[in-house]
This record gives sequence, C-alpha cells and structure tokens, in this order.
Amino acid sequence: MTTHRPVALVTGASSGIGKAAALALVKAGFEVVGTSRDTSRVTPLDGVTFLDLDVASDASVAGAVEQVIERFGRIDVLVNNAGIGLMGAAEENSLAQAQNVFDINVFGVMRMVKAVLPHMRARRRGRIINLSSVVGFLPSPYMAAYSASKHAVEGYSESLDHEVREHGVRALIVEPAYTNTGFESNSPRPDAPLEVYADQRRAFDRLMEAAIRDGDDPAVVAKVIVAAATDPKPKLRYTAGPTAGRASTLRRLAPAGIFDKQIRKLNQLAG
Repeated sequence: MTTHRPVALVTGASSGIGKAAALALVKAGFEVVGTSRDTSRVTPLDGVTFLDLDVASDASVAGAVEQVIERFGRIDVLVNNAGIGLMGAAEENSLAQAQNVFDINVFGVMRMVKAVLPHMRARRRGRIINLSSVVGFLPSPYMAAYSASKHAVEGYSESLDHEVREHGVRALIVEPAYTNTGFESNSPRPDAPLEVYADQRRAFDRLMEAAIRDGDDPAVVAKVIVAAATDPKPKLRYTAGPTAGRASTLRRLAPAGIFDKQIRKLNQLAG
C-alpha cells in the first residue's frame, strides 16, 4: 500500500502530547502512525494506525520504521515524542536511573533518526521534530538528569539540522513548558533518597504537581507540532504556550545574576 498523503510517525502516541499530536496531524491531512510500547493497551484513535515500538531497542526501531515504509511507501514527518522523566536531587539518582533516561530521551531519538533519515534523504524531503522542553535551555533543580537529557536533545537536533538541510531534510525542536499530562505522576523517584534533600525534594514535588495540573493542554503543544510539520519556512525552535515563550525570553535577555535568582525563586530554593 502507498499513499499520496503525507505520512507522520509519532512515537509515544498513546497519551498526553503524543496522542494530541497524532490527532492534530490527522486533522491536518496526514496519514498518522502512532507508536506505543504495548499497543494491546492503547485506546484506538480515529485515523491513527498503531505499532508496537520500544525506542530503547535497535531492533524494535528498525522493524517499526520498515513496517511504516512497507505499508505507506513514505515517511514525511517523524515526531520524536516518547520520553521519560526522573525526579530527585542529582545525588539521589543512581547512574542506572540516569542511563535509563538517556537511553529513552536521547539515544531513543538518535535511533529513530538513524532509521528514518536514509529514507528521507533518498526522497530529498522530510522533517524530524524532536520534543525538548523549557528545561532543555533552563536548569531544573531536582530533575538534573532529565534536564541534561533535554539539553542533549537540543544540541543534537541543532547540529543535525545543519547536516541534513542540504539533503532536503530539517531537524526541528519543540519546547513545551508544564503540560497537563501524567508526567509528574509517571516519573520515577530517586532510588537512593537522602535525608539531607528530603524537605526540598518534597517541596519540589508539590510545586511540580501544581504546575502540571495547571499547565497547558496537550492540544497547545500539538498545534505547534503541526506548525513545525507544515510551515513553508520552518524555524529551528518552536516554543509551545505562553509560559515557554516567557521562559525563552528570560533565558536570552536576563543578566546572569537576575536569571540565577529567578530560577531559585521559581523553584522555592533557600539562599
């Protein structure tokens, strides 16, 4: 089977931002393939074909991409949305926990890109949209490993974009702020908690719970993903929602001392 409609492949499409993005891309005229680690537990979505995919597995990634190309004959847009959080002070998270975050959030992106890019280059067209976060350009106390993974996605994506532009492909970054998903409740907690961080960690957990509850609707981010997929002249970075826009301005324009104080104030840190 082939199609003349553009085809979008969205990882982590069973819930949250990925689900909203998949539905928004269907509405925008795309054939959409969504992925989940276990599609038997996924509620079907109108217009979305689901495939099993574990972005931490080379074989799973290669197999899923091959299935999409065999079925539809093309992949025009890859949305790397699948990811995992991690809470706790940096000293409280084991290296195994941090490695798991990077294997999904960073190397998962790289696996998907390496699988899809030869096809896009051969067709001399395609867009790779990588989901970052405002903590890809801001520090995030008590989420250091997660923040580091998103900083890595930013550096990788921007470098990749320079490499592939001449081949008709763009690598773009979408940066949401707090979004009303299950992110906070689904993020692992530290496996080596220390009493010295306990009070501040609990305060941060409460802060995050409130921020996620009051955060942007996933549809806000989905709209930006569609823009990145369809803009005639795409931007490298797309902030999603007003909070993300303000955070980007703060990072770019605030003097270092003021920026540092604001980060501590926002995160309710002493001193």
